[in-house]
Amino acid sequence: MNDADATTLIASSEAEVLARTKRYMPWLVAVALFMENLDATIVNTAVPTMALSLHVAPLSLKGVLTSYTLSLAVFIPISGWMADRFGTRQVFKLAIALFMLGSLLCGIAPNVPILVASRILQGMGGAMMTPVGRLALVRTFPRSELLTAMNYVIIPALIGPLLGPFVGGLIVHWLHWRVIFFLNLPFGLAGLWLVRRYMPDFRDEDAPPLDRLGFLLFGTGIALLSYVLEVFGAHTMQLTDIGFMLAGAIVLLAVYGWHAQQIAAPVLSLGMFRIRTFFISVAGGFFTRLGIGGMPFLLPLLYQLGLGYPAWQAGLVMMPQAAAAITMKVCSKWILARFGHRLVLIANTVLLGGNIMLFTQIGPGSPIAAILALSFSQGFFASLQFTSMNTLTFADVADRDASKASSLSSTSMQMSLSFGVATASLLAGWFLGNVDQHDPAQTVPALHKAFLAMGAFTILSSFMFWRLTATDGDNVSNRRRTPESAEAEAEA
Repeated sequence: MNDADATTLIASSEAEVLARTKRYMPWLVAVALFMENLDATIVNTAVPTMALSLHVAPLSLKGVLTSYTLSLAVFIPISGWMADRFGTRQVFKLAIALFMLGSLLCGIAPNVPILVASRILQGMGGAMMTPVGRLALVRTFPRSELLTAMNYVIIPALIGPLLGPFVGGLIVHWLHWRVIFFLNLPFGLAGLWLVRRYMPDFRDEDAPPLDRLGFLLFGTGIALLSYVLEVFGAHTMQLTDIGFMLAGAIVLLAVYGWHAQQIAAPVLSLGMFRIRTFFISVAGGFFTRLGIGGMPFLLPLLYQLGLGYPAWQAGLVMMPQAAAAITMKVCSKWILARFGHRLVLIANTVLLGGNIMLFTQIGPGSPIAAILALSFSQGFFASLQFTSMNTLTFADVADRDASKASSLSSTSMQMSLSFGVATASLLAGWFLGNVDQHDPAQTVPALHKAFLAMGAFTILSSFMFWRLTATDGDNVSNRRRTPESAEAEAEA
């Protein structure tokens, strides 16, 4: 074999490896994210049963829920640095292994303190899954193929929280609550096998040292803020104490903002916000997710308190949202290629807010077909929104900065969803405060007011996307514009 033949053979082999990676790596990310998103919600349903089994009051298990959220908030910011320093393959493998170990320890935990510690370990693994998974996708696929790859991230993010309450209810009804945590083990083993075969190992040989002071400032501030949102949503602490902790969180984050301007490589690079499309997608996504993030809190209240559905039935009527998410995977490429990110994000945000408002038409006696149709449209618009925002986030980000963008956007996403639940909880508590919650005639109108408020806020968030230009995101959506359409957009 001469040198030319050897070169051709090597090139052919590398092309085959890349093709296999592109084919199977999105499924790897999907499996890991589905496991993480399912676990984040499935535990909520089992809290009463877990409390009975561990011989504690249900409120004593609040730490089991908050510890996972706090761990996510603290460790997401360093996920990008870890991927640059140690490689995406090793870090993603570590993330799955930590999540599996935490799940196993949760399943055999004999008491609440060990259960809380195990949930923190789970959160450490979960904190690295989403940012590192998105980073691997961004670095593997060219921008023209990123939209297809990102759909694999969107679907588990939507389906997991929808399946969680229903699956959790079935498990605690028919099996032991510990099965909830053991369920993660086969998914984790499948993920580890896929990592070994298909996860590329991207790293930055010139990665700077970890910004330890920045990690301490931001991690403490964001953990305190996450805790404030959790206890605020649960109404379990005096407002003065919450205000004091909120002030402390703001001070810590402000000090981090100053610190980040003084060093070359902060743990979270706020300089990424200078990229216009990144700033608009992350900031606009933050406010839009406030409305979307509150729906998993408000809908069970409407279905269970207002319509009298049992928990499993309330979970079932939310299932069409999962079907809509899968449907949108097929449609999103065409929609974005035809209309562009700017028009889609402006119009879809308004439609999403209007759809939230339409839940005010659901009450006792509403046809089940109407509820299912509204649930489907909610999932459809939410899936298109997430796909559009997440792909626009990386549209103009250089590959060398992808890890910074992934960590920063993932942190913002986590906080916006927490804010969404807290906002929905505040609205529900406000409107339900003076009504008899056992009387649907009083409960339903009160919840309708909360849906109106969340929908209106979502519609207002569409103004963030007016700052986009007609061509923003075209490199991601593969949009091809005719001269006539370009001229019409320029005139508009």
